[in-house]
Formats: sequence, structure tokens, C-alpha cells
Amino acid sequence: MSVDAGGDTVTAEAVRSLGADTDPRLRELLSALVRHVHDFARETRLTQREWERAIGFLTATGQTCTDTRQEFILLSDVLGLSMLVETLNADRGPGATESTVLGPFHMTESPVRELGADIDLVGSGEPCVVSGRVLSQDGTPLPGATLDVWQADAHGFYDVQQPGVQPAGNGRGLFTTDARGRFHFRTCVPSPYPIPTDGPVGDLLRATGRHPYRPAHIHFIAGAEGHTPVTTHIFVAGSDYLDSDAVFAVKHSLVQDFAETDDPALAQEFGIPNPFRHARFDLVLTPERTT
Repeated sequence: MSVDAGGDTVTAEAVRSLGADTDPRLRELLSALVRHVHDFARETRLTQREWERAIGFLTATGQTCTDTRQEFILLSDVLGLSMLVETLNADRGPGATESTVLGPFHMTESPVRELGADIDLVGSGEPCVVSGRVLSQDGTPLPGATLDVWQADAHGFYDVQQPGVQPAGNGRGLFTTDARGRFHFRTCVPSPYPIPTDGPVGDLLRATGRHPYRPAHIHFIAGAEGHTPVTTHIFVAGSDYLDSDAVFAVKHSLVQDFAETDDPALAQEFGIPNPFRHARFDLVLTPERTT
């Protein structure tokens, strides 16, 4: 007997169409997706023209993706979905560093660098030092922890956005903590910048009257053996757009002072002219759960 695919039955039929051998978690996800998407269409009385425009938008989003640009991540970011998924999965316990979005520019490997190296290869902004420790949740230092770092230059561009202008690896570094869990590197003080607006996501922001700016920040992924890695940022205290980040990623615990420091001995130790800007903070990781 054929199915009468009317508005009241098509949702149930679509869910029932999932085969008996479908992975249980995949079945759960697709069943919920079908129900919610169908409910959205009913609630908004979605028109054929609107649906065609949505398909065109998603097609253009995919076509904008390249080896060095991920427009779908950018779309997820500006809709708040990336931050929501991070929050739903961030069961890190008291005192652990809070996570935030990966962002669309972690698209290339960071070069391995020695502690104290300068990741600002073009001297694009005000020099600063970033230092701290990687710790376990109980305060134990984690020697040999890895720290993947990336940031835009002082003009708001990542290296992958300006091939031929910035050298590959500018603003990036993969560091390993010392025997006391410490790290430090030189860079420039980051500045606020707009996310890319020359693609479908930019069209969406303009259509909805939203600005594209992110507050000044540096990205980190910290990891250590026996611990859950954390993907996070530090944000520059006092930066513009802390209260209106285009991707909703600011958390109060991640806002750090980049204080002006007048200490000739410390400047000599870091190999940087005095006075200089200095951000100090620790990254605290949660031990992996055992079963």
C-alpha cells in the first residue's frame, strides 16, 4: 500500500525510513533532526522560494570553503551553535580552564618552536610576552604539555588569509612546557578584527544588521598525557567588542590583562625591549576519567 505523504504523515514516515541496521546514535540524531526541521517548516509556514534560497545559501557556504577557510565553521560560530556545543560538552570541573570555540582558522599545522620564540614574524604590532604554566586540576605542574597557539597579526589577519604577505606560520607556534610546566613566548598584542565578510556568512550578518567584529584574543589548545585537552582563548582586557563578540565566545574567566611591565631584568630574560606588555595566566587541565 502506498503512503499518502501529507503534511501530517511525512515526518513520521521519514523517521520510520531509517533502516534497522542504522547505528543507534545516528538514528537518534537523524530522527531528532527530521522532527525539528519539519516542525520549523510548519511553525514558520516555510515557502518554496524561502526553501530554495536556503538551499542556495548552504550551497554557496560549501563552495566558499577551501583548504585554508572553513565557511561552515564560521556559519556555526555566528549562529551561536559552536559555542553551544562547546558548553554542552564542557564538563571540566571546578578550577579547570574554560573552553571556547575553535574558530575557522585552525586550518594548518603550527610550527614547532622553542620556548621564548617570537611568533610575530613580521613585527606587526606592539611587542608582548605571554607566559604561564600548564597545570593539572589539583595544581600539579604538567611538564611536557603541548601548547598550540595561533592568532591574527596586529591588522586582524591570519597568515592563511594573506599568502604572499605574511609568511606561512606567522602568529602560530607549537610549544612544550618545561620541567616545571612553564611556558612563555613573544608575540604582538592582538587587536580586535572582523571575521571574513566576503562570503555567505558576511551576507547573513549584513542582512540581520550585525557587526562582524571579535574582541582581541589569542587561541590555545593545551594538552598533556592523561588529561583532557582544552581549546580556548585569552581575551585582552579592555578590548572593544568583549560584550558583543560576533561568535558569542567570551567568558569572563578568559579575559586577561596585558599589563605594561617596566622590569629591565625580566625584559632581558625574555629577550624583549623594556618596557613591554606581559600577559600571565595558567591553563588548568582535567584528568581523563577512567572506567
